[in-house]
Amino acid sequence: MKATIKSIKSIFKPYLTVKNGYKGGKVISSKSKNKKVYKLSSNENPIGISPKAMQSIKGSLDNLHLYPDTTDIRLREALEKAYNYDLDKDQFICAASGSELIDLIIRAFVRVGDEVVISTPCFVPYKMFSRWSGATVVDVPLFSYNYGLDVNGILNAVTDKTRIIFLTSPNNPTGSYISKEDFVSLMRQLPTDIIVVFDEVYWHFADVEDYVRALPYISDYPNLIAINSFSKTYGLASLRVGYSYMDIEIAAYLRQICKPFLITKLSLNAAIASLDDDEFVNKTLSIIKSEKIYLEENFKALGIIFYPTQANFFLINPPIASKEFVHFLNEEGIAVRPVDNFGAAGKVRISIGTREANEVLIQALKKLKVISFN
Repeated sequence: MKATIKSIKSIFKPYLTVKNGYKGGKVISSKSKNKKVYKLSSNENPIGISPKAMQSIKGSLDNLHLYPDTTDIRLREALEKAYNYDLDKDQFICAASGSELIDLIIRAFVRVGDEVVISTPCFVPYKMFSRWSGATVVDVPLFSYNYGLDVNGILNAVTDKTRIIFLTSPNNPTGSYISKEDFVSLMRQLPTDIIVVFDEVYWHFADVEDYVRALPYISDYPNLIAINSFSKTYGLASLRVGYSYMDIEIAAYLRQICKPFLITKLSLNAAIASLDDDEFVNKTLSIIKSEKIYLEENFKALGIIFYPTQANFFLINPPIASKEFVHFLNEEGIAVRPVDNFGAAGKVRISIGTREANEVLIQALKKLKVISFN
């Protein structure tokens, strides 16, 4: 019998036929604009890559025809040291990006018909990957006035089908964070068989007193899993490396479905080297801190409405329609990110860049203000 597309489509999984693809930050073609382009759309490190990571990459170029390490053990050992041995190497799991880890966790714990709780505006893959698994996504939105976490809303949304709750702090795209009080209150009241994924990839940039990481609570809550990335602070975005830490038994369970040879030789060696580059990390944080102040002052002077941020980006209310605003900045050689698909309709996310990039942004906003008045 000859196969037909109709017969093949009959075995498609219905929850995989929904169009919900992820779109990254836009890149403007410098050739078409005939000017220097400033990409402020993807929250990348504004000063590049860790020099120690770059040196490691250059020293790893031999024998690229050979397979990389079968497992992530060398990076886990480096992480154990970087965390001052507060965690055992077997409490870490590394993968090709934080997104890969999100997918891994969902595949490990979610079955068709289960429920996953998110709080929009949030990182799109939480919803997208959950739907790929056949889960029902339950949205408990952040408070609209300050993008704070609705602890009671999440607790009220929990059912016997809830398998995972995604938390993010600092949050993408809002820049808001979860206070220690809210985090502890939620964890104490949740059923212990619900996995709490705490995405803290922007933690280096947070400097408020009541900011909290998952680290101090891993021993108290075996259902807690933290996610981190080498893309932001260490500048390894194109190499795609992320890691999680958690209870050792949960890690052993997840490791059963980790793919072999998943992290490339260059990525693995660069990540290990970057963990030892405190000078680069401190330089990055210093620049982000000073440039955040610079942008805040200029946004205020120009009347740009922005939200307080604990990350390396700002969420703003653009002075004109978001689509027109993004197009205007594109014409000025600046790429920024509309975040309607994150759940923040009409708003735009702008990464904190170098002083040069930020000055070009401010000059463009001044130009827009003049045009708007005329």
